[in-house]
Amino acid sequence: MSFAGLRDLVSDSMAIDLGSSTIIIAVRGRGIVVDEPAVVAVNRMSGEVVAIGREASDMQGREPRDVQLIAPLVDGVVADFERTQKVLDHFVRKARSGFSHFSRRAVMSVISGITQVEQRALLAAAEEAHIGRVYMVEEGLAAVFGAGVSVEDKRASAVVDIGGGTTNVAVVAHGTLVYAHAERVGSSDIDDGIVDRLRRHHGLIIGAPTAERLKFELGSAIEPAEPARRVPVKGRDVQTGAPRAVEITSEEVCLAAEGVVRRLTRVVNRALAELQPEVAADLYDRGLILTGGGALLDGMAELLQRETGLATRLPEEPRYAIVRGLMQLFDAPLLLRRVARNEQSHLLDETAFEV
Repeated sequence: MSFAGLRDLVSDSMAIDLGSSTIIIAVRGRGIVVDEPAVVAVNRMSGEVVAIGREASDMQGREPRDVQLIAPLVDGVVADFERTQKVLDHFVRKARSGFSHFSRRAVMSVISGITQVEQRALLAAAEEAHIGRVYMVEEGLAAVFGAGVSVEDKRASAVVDIGGGTTNVAVVAHGTLVYAHAERVGSSDIDDGIVDRLRRHHGLIIGAPTAERLKFELGSAIEPAEPARRVPVKGRDVQTGAPRAVEITSEEVCLAAEGVVRRLTRVVNRALAELQPEVAADLYDRGLILTGGGALLDGMAELLQRETGLATRLPEEPRYAIVRGLMQLFDAPLLLRRVARNEQSHLLDETAFEV
């Protein structure tokens, strides 16, 4: 076995989509190996981490009284540095193969407009997770490549990536970004809207897991096919504090989501208004690509097409577009050096990407 082959056997090359609500990790040669909630359960008294990821998320709404759930990443950036380190270290260890003892290299997604302070926090967290070298690439660029656009395509392509906490609009041509903007609004805001509507209109308090279930079961970005469809919802009465159940319709869930959905379409329309004429001409022919977990909301693509006048399509498995795009960059080391957001001192040597 060659030295390069032996080196790949004992180390892993990872693509990390570090989102506000979910962390997705793919390993070169093995595909996606981690897809878990970005949440940690912490003991309130000692501060000790008692669960991470899906195990912690399963406690949500039913956590023990001495346990607090924390989302260490908010709107795509580090909100709790210590817990972000622990979460990233946990998932990187989980992603490693049985032969692997360290991660020689990783490509990690970041939101457009990330500050140097936020970037250094993520790099420090990656270092604590024993990742040898890290490249940071904007989410929008990775999503475009992961949605099937060639890195050699000279014409412009646009992606709207709707995550849990942020929405990215990115336009790519010649393998590089020609426009990128991130707005800190995402599909988790729809969950908040559903919680608020039930409290205001039904006097019922529900938890985040119930709100998310209602979003995908009844929610729609456009007029629902069955507006009168009803499902029972259980929670706590606002006034008495007693357990209670009400029925909520599909139409009500759509009304709860309406404000957030309209904000998302305004973000996209503002972005389109700032593009150069030649880029706009390309998009008129090609339309938009919709990715991220928010793309799975029923009718989202149809609404964007209606509001922008541009054909809008969903790639296969839109949640994984970013991590697929990051993985593709391992095969284009020169392009990766060009598009990485790292400071020059942190850039990888080209030899680190030899196969």
